[in-house]
Amino acid sequence: MNILSLDPAFARVNSDIWAVNQLFNGLVELDDSLLITPGIAKKWTVSEDALTYKFTLRHDVYFHKHPLFGKDSTRLVTAYDFEYSFNRLLDPELASPGKWVLNNVDDFKAENDTTFTIQLKQAFPAFVGLLTTKYCSVVPEEIVEHYGQEFRRNPIGTGPFKFKLWEENVKLVFRKNELYFEKDQSGKALPYLEAVAITFLPDKQSEFLQFVQGNIDFLNYLDASYKDELLSTTGELQPQYRDWVRIVTAPYLNTEYLGIYMEGDTKETQSILIRKALNYGFDRKKMIKYLRNGIGTPAENGFIPKGLSGHNTNIGYSYQPEIAKELINRYKKETGISQPEITITTDVNYLDVCEYIQREVEKIGLIININVVPSSTLRQSKATGKLAVFRASWVADYPDAENYLSLFYSKNFAPNGPNYTHFSDDTFDKWYQKALKEPNDSIRTILYKKMDSLVISKAPVVPLYYDEAIRFTHKNLKGLNANPVNMLNLKKVSKVPAKK
Repeated sequence: MNILSLDPAFARVNSDIWAVNQLFNGLVELDDSLLITPGIAKKWTVSEDALTYKFTLRHDVYFHKHPLFGKDSTRLVTAYDFEYSFNRLLDPELASPGKWVLNNVDDFKAENDTTFTIQLKQAFPAFVGLLTTKYCSVVPEEIVEHYGQEFRRNPIGTGPFKFKLWEENVKLVFRKNELYFEKDQSGKALPYLEAVAITFLPDKQSEFLQFVQGNIDFLNYLDASYKDELLSTTGELQPQYRDWVRIVTAPYLNTEYLGIYMEGDTKETQSILIRKALNYGFDRKKMIKYLRNGIGTPAENGFIPKGLSGHNTNIGYSYQPEIAKELINRYKKETGISQPEITITTDVNYLDVCEYIQREVEKIGLIININVVPSSTLRQSKATGKLAVFRASWVADYPDAENYLSLFYSKNFAPNGPNYTHFSDDTFDKWYQKALKEPNDSIRTILYKKMDSLVISKAPVVPLYYDEAIRFTHKNLKGLNANPVNMLNLKKVSKVPAKK
């Protein structure tokens, strides 16, 4: 995928987020265990009413060098830079897709050079997690105002690497930031690498060939075009790659699912009997083994994925074809419809999954048609309620289960929010509103589990699998870890000469 912008205010898709993460920092960041750790803010406090957040900034963070900074070619980051950056994020003329992260913010201001205060409209315990998104990175006013829209390709930040060269759709180069403020546990300055080069390739097969030839250092995804070449059905490396390839995995906060539009006019999808039969009617374990080569976890425990507080192992649907058949027969008897039928709309990337479900569910008496459309059409159509059943995924923007449950809150109906199924339930909404304000983590987790259980009982979705972040690296690359948000962190990565 090509990179569209190096401006953090537009870091919406993974390719942009990965690049921006090397160049910019925010107040806080996530580590590989989903713990929120200091970034440019060395500490922070929260008021008793959970409405006021006060961040104390480090006093040793400098922007990347640029002539516009004057004789020193750089300057210290202050709280006033965050005040400018947040105001910029909210500017309607900029039209940043990330301004939503500040929806619950009432006010923010720099108290002095090192103190930045944020006031919320209402308590929201997951708020600090929102600040880990790259949208909230600090940018220098004088550089942004100088370049205007061209800041997207002239980025100046504080990150471990600094921008060097970008030939769009061909190559992007970063160099080591010699002013970077972080050090490793032994006191050695980060980053270790002198440079990072990003190459743009036409397809996944080309990427795999370049990896095998040693021209690129890692693969981030198990693509259908080479999955059987690399892995067995049990997820083990094939023998020819074991000496020089390493697999790094982590649970990925991504739930893949089928969504069912609850306000549609298709009789089958309006029936809870059919929706439950679809959930019971195929073997998720077999799907993961043969279609995903063992990468991922069958989604048999609700919508909230593994790795998040609120994931509930006591709910969900397993493969029970006899129950599914009984539900289908009840539907036929109650409606007089002799052959129930639904259509799943997907893009080509998930056609194999949908065809597998089609084959399995037809055995229990439910006919499935598959409609394959371009990814852009799928996104637009599901947002506007044009699809009875659609293939979708939800990747966490921040590490809190509320992010997943927001898909079922009635005030979030698409296209103005992420509730693509138009699921609505008064009890769910009451619990959701209560959870938003609940400061106690244990009580909030209980509410999350209750909400997930309620959703699963009504079956507006068919959870397929909880994804897994997987990276294939050459063994001479050290420190490249996988993490639950699939962030690319290169500041602690090192590379030694490959063995001949």
